[in-house]
Formats: sequence, C-alpha cells, structure tokens
Amino acid sequence: MKYFVKIGEEELEVVLDGGSVHLGDEATSAHLVEVEGSPVRLLTIGDRVHRVAVRRGAEKGRYTLSIDGWRFDLEALDERSRAIRALSAATAGPKGPAPLVAPMPGLIVRVNVQPGDLVQAGQGLVVMEAMKMENELRAAAAGTVKVVRASTGTAVEKGTVLVEME
Repeated sequence: MKYFVKIGEEELEVVLDGGSVHLGDEATSAHLVEVEGSPVRLLTIGDRVHRVAVRRGAEKGRYTLSIDGWRFDLEALDERSRAIRALSAATAGPKGPAPLVAPMPGLIVRVNVQPGDLVQAGQGLVVMEAMKMENELRAAAAGTVKVVRASTGTAVEKGTVLVEME
C-alpha cells in the first residue's frame, strides 16, 4: 500500500509491501510489534529497533509520533484519501468573505465603506431602499473591503455585487 507522508514541508512517498518499506528507490525490511498493555510499539527497520508511540490528531490523517524520544507532527494519507482531498480542494469554492450582493431590486441610498476599510461581521456596509423601506445590508463575515461597486443614487437589480471583500 502506498502512503504520502508529510513532515513539515517535506513529503515522502512510502510503500509498504509485506515486510518491506520503500522510500523512493530505497527498500529495506521493516517489522512492527505492539508492546502489550502499552501505547508503545517496537519498529524494526533493517537492523535498528525504534520505540514508537502514535497519537491520532484532530483531523483525518494527522498524527503525532514519538520515535526514540523525538516528537514529529505529520500527515499520512493513502492514495485514495489523498486523491479525494485533492479533488475536494479543486472543487471548493473561493475562500474568504463572500461579496455583498443586492438581495432585491432597489436604489442605493448610502454606502458606508470604501476600499481598504476593515469591517466586522454584522457591520452595515450599504443602505438600499426597496418598496419604500430602507434596508441596511451588513457584512456576513469580518474582512477588508476590496472593491465598492455600489454608488449612492444608483438603481440595482437583485444579485448585483455591491461590495467585494477579501
């Protein structure tokens, strides 16, 4: 079985094949034995024996390994999990705050922000009039105003982007 192990910024391809381990083009024998009643395992790689303790992390594929007293935080994914994660990341929507869009047709009465302003979630960004009522449109999340597309006195349609955030 093939695994992709990432420690810090370094990624290793590890292939487990019966009693051997392949790291890149290099192959060596490996054997793992559990120490009964303990979280410790004895890992024999070639002719060296290592004491290993493994603790699962908060996310899938994340682990903390203690090897001979040295601690390593790593991510280990099999081919399938890695492919699924890559596909999920490729189809994920944009990151960051969503742009403020007009929820209905109306007239822009007031714009309370300008590019570069830092805004908090719930802060009023634009006031628009629709059906003879003023509606204050608020930021859904904290962020920085990137572009203000709305201007006072302009009529807008439903779905028009009024303010872009980052």
